[in-house]
Amino acid sequence: MNRGVARATRASRAVTRAGTTSIQFVKGQNETSVPEVKLTRSKDGSNGTAFFIFAEPDVFENGQGDITGMFLNDEEGEMSTVDVNAKFINGKPSGIEARYVMKTERDWDRFMRFMARYAEDNGLGFAKK
Repeated sequence: MNRGVARATRASRAVTRAGTTSIQFVKGQNETSVPEVKLTRSKDGSNGTAFFIFAEPDVFENGQGDITGMFLNDEEGEMSTVDVNAKFINGKPSGIEARYVMKTERDWDRFMRFMARYAEDNGLGFAKK
């Protein structure tokens, strides 16, 4: 994997517009906590991985249901992963880390279209590191 890392960072406190992009851990329940996203990609561009870090996600509030995966929804449809781990501090849930693997260049392009829409909807910026 290429060691280059890209991060999506919060540029402003924009509110997500209804009916556009969403990230869900429980089907039908949009997560409003905006994650830090780190991307890696192979040198030949044939595959890549997105690492999502959610600090204080709402899925832990109000008993929304069991986390069944991470679902990325937009106008093109849904992408999903079950590689999702809750983080705990003193026995209480404090965050979620998820990994979405892209196995082809087509998967990468699809994911980047989702992220562009998600970034626009949530006032995110992009920083190469």
